[in-house]
Amino acid sequence: MTPQIDHVIQTSRAAHAKLWPILASRLPIRTKVAIYKCYVRSRLTYAAPAWCALCSGLQRQRLQTQQNIVLRLIAGAGWYVKNDVIARDLGVETVEEFVRKLTRRAFNRADAGPHPSLHNLAPHLDRPTRGYQLPRDLVTESPDD
Repeated sequence: MTPQIDHVIQTSRAAHAKLWPILASRLPIRTKVAIYKCYVRSRLTYAAPAWCALCSGLQRQRLQTQQNIVLRLIAGAGWYVKNDVIARDLGVETVEEFVRKLTRRAFNRADAGPHPSLHNLAPHLDRPTRGYQLPRDLVTESPDD
């Protein structure tokens, strides 16, 4: 998954770099957060329900770091402010929470849709995973639900 994560981080950095003048401007913070969610986070989480379950903890941390960098820029916060405080004050969930929400929505949409071939897509079965998760595991294994 390292090439996938590297590509995702590279595209989100490119979007962040292009939007830097806007994100560092004096626009209202809610507007800057909305711009972040549209342009940067969408690149971080594109097709994430399919690949995020296969990522290691370090790779997920790298994705979260990219979000923290942009949120810190939006808030204009100093080095002494914790990342979780910035995210809480801006009302932005972690990348992992957002991917869980996307995954849950995708599987619910597939299960409730009119196409029987998509019903129960990737069912959760007792199977050996050899240390890695599968996409449906993101939905069933949520600690905060």
